[in-house]
Amino acid sequence: MPSTKRRSFEQGHHRKFLVIADDSKEVEAALFFAASRCLRAGGIIQMLYVIEPASQLWGGLKQVQLEEETNKAKALFRLFRRKLNNEGFDGVVTEEVILEGKKTENIVKQIGTDEDIALLVLGASTDTKGPGPLVSALAAGSTAGKFPIPITIVPGDLTLDDIKALA
Repeated sequence: MPSTKRRSFEQGHHRKFLVIADDSKEVEAALFFAASRCLRAGGIIQMLYVIEPASQLWGGLKQVQLEEETNKAKALFRLFRRKLNNEGFDGVVTEEVILEGKKTENIVKQIGTDEDIALLVLGASTDTKGPGPLVSALAAGSTAGKFPIPITIVPGDLTLDDIKALA
């Protein structure tokens, strides 16, 4: 896994905390942790939504699916921004990125593309089946020891007060 030189502390750059935006329950823990870190230590939250293409869609149907998923991503971004504002994180700057393709591949691609991303923040699922597909694939899978930036895994059942106390 090639590594891009991180520039988050150089002049004209900003440290970014990458949070994967989706409709999972645990994403809020990751979002609030990243926001708390931004308030305490500076930085920007970059929210990444990956549109995973449905199989066997052609032409117009594929375009409709892309438009629907893009609208869903924008709605999630607005929802997360509102939640941040409601919890006192209105001073935290956010960026929104939408990519299309396989989720794990696009996460790695985005980290490689944006040299300001300094930390990937993931929420761990509270499900008894395991920590969730992203945590399993990125933090515990074959890429774990070779990942280009640190990964912070936030337990999905932490309260906001717990997160603020830890971050």
